[in-house]
Amino acid sequence: MKLVTGNSNLTVAKAVSDYLEIPLTDASVKKFADKEIFVEIHENVRGEDVFILQSTSFPANDNLMELLILIDAMRRSSARRITAVLPYYGYARQDRKSAPRTPISAKLVANLITHAGANRILTLDLHAPQIQGFFDIPTDNLYAAPVLTRDIAENYDTSRVMIVSPDVGGVLRARNVANRIGAQLAIVDKRRPRAGVSEVMNIIGDVEGQSCILIDDIVDSGGTLVNAAEALLNAGAKEVSAYITHGVLSGDAPARIAKSRLKELVTTDSIEMTEAVAKVDKIRHISIATLIGEAIARTASEQSVSSLFD
Repeated sequence: MKLVTGNSNLTVAKAVSDYLEIPLTDASVKKFADKEIFVEIHENVRGEDVFILQSTSFPANDNLMELLILIDAMRRSSARRITAVLPYYGYARQDRKSAPRTPISAKLVANLITHAGANRILTLDLHAPQIQGFFDIPTDNLYAAPVLTRDIAENYDTSRVMIVSPDVGGVLRARNVANRIGAQLAIVDKRRPRAGVSEVMNIIGDVEGQSCILIDDIVDSGGTLVNAAEALLNAGAKEVSAYITHGVLSGDAPARIAKSRLKELVTTDSIEMTEAVAKVDKIRHISIATLIGEAIARTASEQSVSSLFD
């Protein structure tokens, strides 16, 4: 068994390596002067069960190319099986034709990874579960809910917590967390007049005097969370926090979160924290290395991965 990583999330890769007690495979992943990516594996991987850990987060295209080239390098080095481990699967929000003459980029990326030579996919909280069907190879979609609920239980009085979905599409995800801690569920009814912009229309549920926790899979611009927090507080919520799996937090998002009325924003480290994000006291990271590491160990030993979430 070999564990190899690109440059997208070295923190998680090292933590997974420590959990599995397996050193990261010695490899060079660098760029030529014209920004072409070059990969060289410095260890024998012939006949090995190889796990390539790489999030396709910002810079998304560079990290995606690193993943594809690493897969190709392993395939050409006669690895027995190659599993692409993506804590964050980029392009997942482009999972359907949202307008005429637009691509389904999530499917295109799935094709690229498959044709590069991956035999299996291991990822975390896909934006839409049906993306698993875009792959023609076995795909395990892990859930961050156990990690999030454990942190909520450690930091909040769950008898006074109300879980809130920031939109109708995230109700199943929020309900899963609510059921795990025995909390009530509320929903923010919003609309998007255009991409990257959201407007809160209604709050479904009585949030008066409640400690509300927003649950979602991705926070990018932060606009949805900030608007939802404002609406919940105006509706009588005592305080509002947010637990998100993937902290994309692009552009002015860190500053927007810092100025917001959110008590705190908690994200997993599926995407490595940028310098701008690290400066915001309201943003806190929790580790998914143990979850990823255990899923890798079970995959390698042909054990059940789904039982992690029973």
